[in-house]
Amino acid sequence: MSAISPAAVKQLRDRTDMPMGECKSALVESSGDMDKAIEILQSRNKKMQAKREGNETAEGRIGISIDTRAKAGAIVEVRCESAPSAKSDPFIALCSDIADQTVGQDPKTLEDLVSEPFVNGAGTMQDRINEVIGLIRENMKPHRFTRLSGGLFGQYIHHDGTVGVLIQVNGKGSHDELLRDVSAHIAALNPTFLKVEDVPADVVAKEKEAVMADIAGDPKNAGKPANILEKIAEGKLKTKLSEIVLTEQPMANASKYPNTSVGAALKKAELEPVNFVRFKVGAINLA
Repeated sequence: MSAISPAAVKQLRDRTDMPMGECKSALVESSGDMDKAIEILQSRNKKMQAKREGNETAEGRIGISIDTRAKAGAIVEVRCESAPSAKSDPFIALCSDIADQTVGQDPKTLEDLVSEPFVNGAGTMQDRINEVIGLIRENMKPHRFTRLSGGLFGQYIHHDGTVGVLIQVNGKGSHDELLRDVSAHIAALNPTFLKVEDVPADVVAKEKEAVMADIAGDPKNAGKPANILEKIAEGKLKTKLSEIVLTEQPMANASKYPNTSVGAALKKAELEPVNFVRFKVGAINLA
């Protein structure tokens, strides 16, 4: 057969997004048949995926998708092998697609997530993942996800993609800026609980015991009436809880929200916090 032309290689490259060398090799093997060359590249991608399945995926990125029409939001952690790949445009786009898939298909397990029809294209979600594996030459896979439904949603992803937050509230109207600010606050301060009533009784009791011990050990409190000591304890306990409870924490952006707690900022907008999910790449999933 005649030599493979650069134009044919470029055409296959444009259709598959595969490296030029791989495209030329596939065209040579297919004797210039474009459709057969695509099948060859797809077959090679499957073999590459199997070969790389055992490779460690220690890096990654957070993806978030919100469907306002369906009143649903999803946050996913997707892993790959190296930090440069985690920052690459193809991997960032893949994370977005996996988040869209989670919102659109409502999978129950990671196996469901990758095996269901791809909502943004042809084939399955695993086929979409395999495309990027073939392009970047690294193992990659969704590591965990959470999907929430009902109400309004806000989100924030740190500039390097390693930390992301999805927040769920009840209310009306559009509050994108406020919910992004609250999500960024959660990303930075990592609260443990949403509201005071969510804190287990044993945790409250332990914190109060520590507060009372501090008060008893302070000479300045000697001789003060019991009711005064109780008020001091209440104040110190509230301060302690503000370190772990979202709604009690002062907004991290103090210049924009002076002397305002997260709970107060949400209440002013007539929003009721329902839930939040914070993912950090590499963090242990305790859920």
